[in-house]
Order: sequence, then C-alpha cells, then structure tokens
Amino acid sequence: MILMNLLVGLPTMLICLSLQATVTFWAVRFYINQVHSNTNPGWLGRGVGPLLVVMVLLMLGNFIQITLWGTLFLTLGEFTQLYDAIYHSGVNFTSLGYGDIVMSHHWKMLGPLEAANGVLMFGMTGAALMAVLQALIKAQIRDKLKLD
Repeated sequence: MILMNLLVGLPTMLICLSLQATVTFWAVRFYINQVHSNTNPGWLGRGVGPLLVVMVLLMLGNFIQITLWGTLFLTLGEFTQLYDAIYHSGVNFTSLGYGDIVMSHHWKMLGPLEAANGVLMFGMTGAALMAVLQALIKAQIRDKLKLD
C-alpha cells in the first residue's frame, strides 16, 4: 500500500516541482523585464506593482498544484465532487490538516506526501518573493544614490 502511494505521489510531486519552477522562472523574468523597461518611477511602475504581479503568479502556480492533487484524488475515486477534492487538497497542501475529510485507508499516505510537497512549494514561493523584494530594495537604493 505504501509503495503504491509513493508510485502515485512522487511523480505528482515532480510534476508540481516542474510547474512551480517554471512559474517562478516566468514570474522573476517578468519582474526583471518590468523593472528594467519601465521608466515610470512611481510606486506601481517600477516597484510594488510588478512585485504584486509576481506574488499573484506564484500563488496561482500553487493553486494549480492544489487543483492537480485534487484532480488526482478525484481520479482515484476518493471524492465524487471536484470541489471537495480541491478543498481536501488545499488543506493538505497548506499543512492545515483539519481532518474534517479523510481519505480511504488505501490512499491515506498521499495526504502527507502532498503536505510535504506544499511545504516545499511554498518555500520556493517565499524564496522567489524574497529574491524579487531584494532586487526591488537594491534598485531603490541605486535610484536614491543617483539622486543624492
């Protein structure tokens, strides 16, 4: 039973990692392009606006992964409605672990696998946001030094 859970869960984790790495790459590239091509020095032009877009893109990547796991649970017959499957997946992915909905004994180990996946992906999201924030701070320091 554990082996079957690993055979299903680990490839799903790899798909999620690939997805989040791709979204992160695109989001950071977007941020760099916006900051270097936008001449509007305003609050939204070269700073916080692109940062907000990056945050939304990264969170969208996480939601797509939650949906992927939920769809997997639906496909495995654990749920009859997509909403319940995605809800359960979101609880697992974020490591909340409410326990109000539990999976069958056969697929129960997928929950901790998804939780581990979610912790890693939110860590990647946080690291990417921190890198973008550091770039924003550096750009603002450079701009400030040019003005003085």
